[in-house]
Amino acid sequence: MNRLVCGDVGFGKTEVALRACAAAALCGKQVAIIAPTTVLARQHYETFSRRFAGTGLQVAHLSRMVGAADARAAKEGLRSGQVAVVVGTQALASRSVTFANLGLLVIDEEHRFGVKLKRALRTMAPRLHTLSMSATPIPRTLQSALSGIQDVSVLNSPPAKRRPVRTILAAFDPASVRAALLREFHRGGQSFFVVPRIEDIAPACDQLDRLVPELGVKTAHGEMKGRQLDEVMVGFADGDGDILLSTDIIESGLDVPRANTIIVWRPDRFGLAQLHQLRGRVGRGAVQAVAFLLTQPGVELADSTRARLSTMLALDRLGSGLAISQRDLDLRGAGDLFGEDQAGHMKLIGVGLYEHLLERAVSAAGGGAGSDQQLAEINGSGKGAFPESYVEEPTVRVGLYARLSRMRSEPDLDTFREELEDRFGDMPGEVALLLEFTRLRIAASELGVGKVDVGPEAIAITLRNKPSASQWRNSKALGLEYRNGRLIFRPIQPSVSGIDAVRLALDALRAAQPKHEI
Repeated sequence: MNRLVCGDVGFGKTEVALRACAAAALCGKQVAIIAPTTVLARQHYETFSRRFAGTGLQVAHLSRMVGAADARAAKEGLRSGQVAVVVGTQALASRSVTFANLGLLVIDEEHRFGVKLKRALRTMAPRLHTLSMSATPIPRTLQSALSGIQDVSVLNSPPAKRRPVRTILAAFDPASVRAALLREFHRGGQSFFVVPRIEDIAPACDQLDRLVPELGVKTAHGEMKGRQLDEVMVGFADGDGDILLSTDIIESGLDVPRANTIIVWRPDRFGLAQLHQLRGRVGRGAVQAVAFLLTQPGVELADSTRARLSTMLALDRLGSGLAISQRDLDLRGAGDLFGEDQAGHMKLIGVGLYEHLLERAVSAAGGGAGSDQQLAEINGSGKGAFPESYVEEPTVRVGLYARLSRMRSEPDLDTFREELEDRFGDMPGEVALLLEFTRLRIAASELGVGKVDVGPEAIAITLRNKPSASQWRNSKALGLEYRNGRLIFRPIQPSVSGIDAVRLALDALRAAQPKHEI
């Protein structure tokens, strides 16, 4: 198994991992669960220990928060096979860690790990089953899933009574920040205040002391000792403090049910996945949560940055993580599937040709025919477009055109249509026309058509395999006439033109096919 599970915060990814680990461990295989932070690893260790209690299977923990004696005992247990399940950070990839019979690897928050590390993890045992989990997979991972290299499952059902987090993008305003923090305090909740760098902690702490002196502020960042950081995080989750001032170290694994306000200072310094994960720290219950993305006053954002932040505003519904990842893929490119670049566009051969070659290779590797069939060319008919008013970013528009040009089946086109409406809203007429035009190109290709030329009075159809005149001798009743190696179709109703005329021509060709091989 090499499967990616996509699901937003609280949608049940950990439960899926628990069931998979139980299936492997109860069959005598060892299981390794790797998490990006010590806090998340500790949380998973407690969850897995509780769920595996009474099974006779030993669960161990490996991270910098584990003492030397306990770490040695865990490593010895893994080497001897006594430990069935181990939960840890990237310490699991250490050379000092060996397994007796490793069968399943679970990578939580896979977008937080580098390509090199993930590749090393997958080679820890031969024929290792791998389960990757993320709300917002990196472009490279998402592309490998969409291309068929990696299987993908999506968790769409939100938890009961969960409400979308209201997202606000604005310049930093002291009065508004004070009002937001006090509002959360007065309704019995807690707040997060997130800054991009550790050196931003001290200035932000001073500002919070001036703005809300009546509230208790706790701080957390990556340079704190593991035990101290753990105490702060767990204490805040238990209600110790009104505001947690931190870096993005809180983006994974911290579950604070009472926290329903988050303020992100300088969101332009965070990636889309980071912002979505940070937003997922609040709104874990039935209370309406709010996420404030506060930019530096008086500083104009670059177009690419504003496009990234606008994505967070547009995709604020429950279960939007996968759509955000798809937008991230459009904006940043898919990277190098066979190297270590996690983003970037294929500039040398072009993304369209790259995708086409990749799909052929994946099909051939899976035992398929590796078809090189191209869509039929249709000339002289309205084609439609993605207008700027519908898709603002030029890079995204180009990516959508490229994906549309690679459509090979009507079910794929229907899925693409649903994605467009999900991401950009109701389609204008130009977009609907573009999709219908592509649908006709697909239908024409399936009928063996290479090109369709639409004229004012007739339509000329060129087949990929040149037919003989005898094949079409009796097709005049359908409006088809063979002439100079092509089929000429004349609509019975002269008023029919454009796409409607092409549709009628293909219907006539389809009706003629059972009697005449093309």
